[in-house]
Amino acid sequence: MPTPSRNIMLFGTDEPLAESLLLHAGPLSAELEEGNLRFIRLGGREMLRAVSFIVRDKNWGTYRPVISNLQVDQEPGHFRVAYDAVTRDAVQSLRYRVRIEGSDDGTLVFAAEGEALTDFLTDRVGFVVLHPIDGVSGRPCTIEYADGRAEPGQFPGLINPLQPMLNLRALTHEFAPGHKLTCRMEGDVFEMEDQRNWTDASYKTYSRPLALPWPYTMAKGERVSQRVLLSVAIEAGATLAPAPERALLSLEPASGTVPPLGFGLDPEDLPETRQAAARLRLAGPRHVLIGYDPERCRDRATLAALIETGRRLGGELWLEAVVRSLDAFEEEILALGRTVQELGSPFTTLLISPAPDLKCTLPGSPWPPCPPLEDVYRAARRAFPGVRLGGGTFAFFTELNRKRPPVERLDMVTFTTIALMHAGDDRSATGGLEALPYIADTVRSFIQGKPYHVGPSAIGMRANPYGEAPMANPDNLRQAMNRMDPRQRGLFAAAWSLGFFVRFTQGAASAITLGAGTGDLGLLHTPGSGSLPGYADRAGGLYPVFHVFKGLSALAGMPAVPVRSSRPREILALGALVAGKLQVWVANLTALPQQVELPETDLLHISSLDEHCFLAAASDPERLTAGEHPLAGRVLDLAPYAVLRLRA
Repeated sequence: MPTPSRNIMLFGTDEPLAESLLLHAGPLSAELEEGNLRFIRLGGREMLRAVSFIVRDKNWGTYRPVISNLQVDQEPGHFRVAYDAVTRDAVQSLRYRVRIEGSDDGTLVFAAEGEALTDFLTDRVGFVVLHPIDGVSGRPCTIEYADGRAEPGQFPGLINPLQPMLNLRALTHEFAPGHKLTCRMEGDVFEMEDQRNWTDASYKTYSRPLALPWPYTMAKGERVSQRVLLSVAIEAGATLAPAPERALLSLEPASGTVPPLGFGLDPEDLPETRQAAARLRLAGPRHVLIGYDPERCRDRATLAALIETGRRLGGELWLEAVVRSLDAFEEEILALGRTVQELGSPFTTLLISPAPDLKCTLPGSPWPPCPPLEDVYRAARRAFPGVRLGGGTFAFFTELNRKRPPVERLDMVTFTTIALMHAGDDRSATGGLEALPYIADTVRSFIQGKPYHVGPSAIGMRANPYGEAPMANPDNLRQAMNRMDPRQRGLFAAAWSLGFFVRFTQGAASAITLGAGTGDLGLLHTPGSGSLPGYADRAGGLYPVFHVFKGLSALAGMPAVPVRSSRPREILALGALVAGKLQVWVANLTALPQQVELPETDLLHISSLDEHCFLAAASDPERLTAGEHPLAGRVLDLAPYAVLRLRA
């Protein structure tokens, strides 16, 4: 069998990594990637997460521009960038010209001028500015409005379901003690949304207010001209402290328990899951969440087959039921209850949602007709007596935050997340893990002490509340809003999933569901899944995430030991007491080797999941145990997207 390429092992695709060019002007730095700026820093301290000129399609998908005539000039105290770009699909196109200039005093200008080459249907054309959340959330700022007025403001602490700032022209905030950044936006009226709603680690300021109609058409020949200007003010004597060279891990007292971990089972994945049931049972799911929607599960036989397959997987069976009827919803719920009773009443938990709540309703837009949630939950209690009842949304946290359910009627609140809504690159996916603690805090602020469940969540998009469906991905690309994301098959998903579990364990989730057993969001490859590089010819076909899922699921109910990382963007970790002995899981969330310094503990054994054992892990479900060896020293080297398990 041929050895898969390194990119296949890490990312599940041979698509080249996006090239990034580091621009420098004295202490000012920024990364130029696909024509836009990321990680704009002064003296190594992040000021802005990104400034981008973007073009979206009618489903909020982002076009990838074709860039030409790129010119980059760098001098000791100045840099200049210029290029032409075209975005197009089979029916429409738009071109624009960009100019970027940065100076060693922290000044930066990013200007763009564009023209529609055809009538161009779009949801947005213009600049997007991303403020980071670390050190910014809940902090004061100065707001300048489009009419020139200025007043004190504040970045939201808890996640705002609406736009926290409207009619903007400029924002000023302190990005480090004694260091203030002013970001001025020209050429349109701008507003801010709290992107933590979509699991982005940023506040997004963008043009064309959402109150205006969308999608809209730019007529052929119509032009757009915008500019973003950055300037820095530094107090006398203010300095910037350097970041630690490696991640330092520290243990906190045991707190709470590790939540149970399960995966989803939808009708589309039923044949493959049935075929792989014996292997999936080895992963030890604590629950299997069966997705029931009358539009996809059209007969009793399909539901019976889902139940039978779920029983073969082990763990509790949960039912996620969509209610399609608007007028006869009670009858629909009661009929489903009778069917489930006839099939043996196998479900311990019922999650229920009316179909209209599967789709997004933007702030200011009218809510679509929907059965009252109180009545839906009341009917569910009658139809499923003695079953734990959950409600909220099967869409993303965004929709839960905008339409908060009557939690007094529920035993549990549920929602999912999205890893890649606004950008498809690797760092956006792992960076989004920064937003999860804020999601957990916000959920707990309005559910009145009820437990909450999150999932099924994965890197790929299970369903699209903002358009017809997730993006197609025939070319196996890194792309936002895909259902099939190639990274699910690589080490990337193992590290991401561990990070996801760490964040929501710290956030006191009562249960977590990751993706699916098979299919695009799955733990392993099955024949009939298509041509998957690195797996099609391999016995077992276990993705690296299988091993992380198996290990974390085994910790359910154990005392959780929080592990703090001094560099949480790069390294996240989780501890648990297993029969009174410490076990720690560590993930490298980057494409670079990382060093980790452990605290003084009684950890004695280590096993790793990385590119060096990729082939063995694809076929051996006990790879982490088989590869375990004595721990030597407190400073550990982690390969890119590696996962470590440490045991006493």
